Amino acid sequence: MKSSLVILYHREPYDEVVENGKVYYREKKSPNGILPTLKSFFADAERSTWVAWKQVSPKQRDKFQERMSIDGLGDRCTVRRIPLTSDQVKNFYHVTSKEAFWPILHSFPWQFTYDSSDWENFKQINEMFAEAACEDADDDALFWIHDYNLWLAPYYIRQLKPDAKIAFFHHTPFPSVDIFNILPWREAIVESLLCCDLCGFHIPRYVENFVAVARSLKPVEVTRRVPVDKAFTPYGTALAEPEITTQLRYGDRLINLDAFPVGTDPKKIRSIVETEALQARVAEIKKELGGNTLIVSAGRVDYVKGVKEMLAAYERLLQRRPEMCGKVNLVVPVAKPATGMKVYRNAQNEIERLVGKINGHFAKMSWTPIILFTSPLTYEELLAMFCAADIALITPLRDGLNLVAKEYVVTHQDMGGVLILSEFAGAAVELPDAVLANPYASSQMDSCLDQALDMPVDEQKQRMAKMLKAIKRYDVQQWANHLLREAQATVTLGESPNDEPAAEDLPDLELVGAK
Repeated sequence: MKSSLVILYHREPYDEVVENGKVYYREKKSPNGILPTLKSFFADAERSTWVAWKQVSPKQRDKFQERMSIDGLGDRCTVRRIPLTSDQVKNFYHVTSKEAFWPILHSFPWQFTYDSSDWENFKQINEMFAEAACEDADDDALFWIHDYNLWLAPYYIRQLKPDAKIAFFHHTPFPSVDIFNILPWREAIVESLLCCDLCGFHIPRYVENFVAVARSLKPVEVTRRVPVDKAFTPYGTALAEPEITTQLRYGDRLINLDAFPVGTDPKKIRSIVETEALQARVAEIKKELGGNTLIVSAGRVDYVKGVKEMLAAYERLLQRRPEMCGKVNLVVPVAKPATGMKVYRNAQNEIERLVGKINGHFAKMSWTPIILFTSPLTYEELLAMFCAADIALITPLRDGLNLVAKEYVVTHQDMGGVLILSEFAGAAVELPDAVLANPYASSQMDSCLDQALDMPVDEQKQRMAKMLKAIKRYDVQQWANHLLREAQATVTLGESPNDEPAAEDLPDLELVGAK
């Protein structure tokens, strides 16, 4: 029996564990904001396939299991794993994806590298994903493709399954046209995305950026624009948009576009927060701090996350308001990046240098200004820190959404606490009641920290209540329902719903892709 839902994502949904010579799947130890949501789709479908890559050595290749079943889900849910060599992984993920695409998506073009990128390898792996996905899929299956690593998969799937519904969700920001068009492979990428029935993005600004890119490269027609949904603030923030394009025409196809930000699972978070064990940990953290104000800033080691700028703002706080020394602590859990990427090693070294500099200058025998964690923390430990924190300082230079900000709000409910959130995180247009900061402007960061530290409790509660309402209105389930509803409602122009261009009529990726 073929699958009705096929999810394509570069990560496996579970960790592989070998016990007594047999391979098992276990829940991932390191929490990831995206995976739990995708896994809920995967488990709830009548029959589903999840396609991911797995690095395999030549010695492992002969015994490699391409298909894995999940305990408790029987045969109806299968993980289809694509074996890749270390060189394929390096060129696909560490170099082409992270050194070429990532800086462009986050509007850091000076970090872009071209000469080391391997476009042919990227195309080959995307085609392998598409072929594996189509092997297990019904002819009219829904393919749900995730993120820029798989930009070309829609093109290859459309050739193999012309009647399929293809939905693509972009988890990163989508940059302005002048930034995106730096990519020499821009035409192939856009041609592939225009093979989709639905392209989803977190917020309206990213949709509009994609439309501008498509119109600069292809003869597309805007067929529908509407005011933004009430879930998004239309004016006044860096990423606000008052209107959104919801449909394009390209040849004989209609491509539906939409903004539906990934949500959290407030009920699950609260069920963890309210356990005796977690509440005991919260009390322990507060006792260890001795009544100090706790600021938490959780994220990843990445130049786009603005960790250096955040640390500099905290340093200025201690210089500007010396009465805060000994009375405030900054806790910074930042997950280490994957090995093999020099730019991230440099970022981590710089973070550790800055933390050492600030601690060395301000620390006392009884007080350390910054507590830095670079080893992964359990999800429960992170939630305990969020609960204990008086302020969450989430100020990336650019971020597709930022689930940490939402998780912090859910842990506090309407009981106070302050969220300082970068205007350049997608979540800012959902959460205008946060203290919105411009991480590029040091004086503005300083005033936001002062505002948070001095904010009356009643105002804290009012802001938290409004943000919690927004988060509950667009939680994980709403995100799931929105995508499935929009994907199922897609329409193809022509004499019949199956009227697709023949594969030989589609542009040759060999020709439109540079290098």
